Amino acid sequence: MRREFESIDDSAALIAQVAAAIHDRQPLQIRGGGTKAFLGRTAEPAGRTLDTRTHRGIVGYDPTELVVTARAGTPLVALEAALDAAGQMLPCEPPSFDGAATVGGMFAAALSGPRRPWAGAVRDFVLGCRVITGEAKHLRFGGEVMKNVAGYDVSRLLAGSFGCLGVVTEVSLKVLPKPRATCDLALALDADDAVQRVAAWRRAGLPLAGACHVDGVLRVRVEGGTGSVRAARDTIGGDRADDDAFWSRLRDLALPFFDDPRPLWRVSAPAAAPLDTLPGARLVDWGGAQRWLKTDAAPADVQRFAAQAGGHATCFTRGLTDAPFQPLPPALLRVHRQLKTQLDPHAIFNPGRLYAEF
Repeated sequence: MRREFESIDDSAALIAQVAAAIHDRQPLQIRGGGTKAFLGRTAEPAGRTLDTRTHRGIVGYDPTELVVTARAGTPLVALEAALDAAGQMLPCEPPSFDGAATVGGMFAAALSGPRRPWAGAVRDFVLGCRVITGEAKHLRFGGEVMKNVAGYDVSRLLAGSFGCLGVVTEVSLKVLPKPRATCDLALALDADDAVQRVAAWRRAGLPLAGACHVDGVLRVRVEGGTGSVRAARDTIGGDRADDDAFWSRLRDLALPFFDDPRPLWRVSAPAAAPLDTLPGARLVDWGGAQRWLKTDAAPADVQRFAAQAGGHATCFTRGLTDAPFQPLPPALLRVHRQLKTQLDPHAIFNPGRLYAEF
């Protein structure tokens, strides 16, 4: 492994920084590769920066057990390279954003890629984690084997919390073997027809691993055994796609669609929800369950549309709105506040990053 990916345990220094922040009542901005800085609100007050990239390395990997444990500052590409060498992968396909993303950032933001509807989300593969709490204690939740369920819910709770509940220093993940065969197909369809066909293929049990509609074309990825992939290809039809990088560019929000200068929104809603209520350009992913929207519509209108469709909307353009995440119902907001108080009693971890209220 290259020198910049060498294993370094810097947990003592991170704990000391948290303890100092608690003593001084000084907020901390937790930072990894900085690839998700555009997501969420600006933590307020700004406070000091705690950089987890000094704490890195794969500390445990047993391919036979399908489990890997890595420190938060480990570059995601380094982890994926180690898995690839053993013929394995992270099924949730998290974005790497030109190689700058870290394992901690993957865990904190819990962004999943095109395979998510069929393989699962980031938190579905979290077996355990270590975290520095708001009392400067370094605790372990969960385990490093799939059968260990002690504290499992706490690990899942921390996934996607954007560092607001503690400093995650280490994550244990379930991994899977890479598929034996893969096929990428393209069909010229409108968006509504594309969503309906994907739903039918899914009901038929085809081994789908990606379904994205953009610019009048439905891209479909199938994965599995050689025979099942061949049968799925014959059922789906269409042309073999010649752009091998399509899915990784979609994962990293790097397709030409994302170059549109208008604000970017992610709308998560049932696949059958209407697609054309709001003005703007659309990319339909996850077979219709995730829509990327480039629009000048008012933020409140986008979030209202998402709620009416039975889902939620997240703004991926920094500074457009003070409420980039879908507003929480009062009862759920109280639960979030209580969690914040329990895990971060001095409110030092990324205050205001998710919501202004905590």
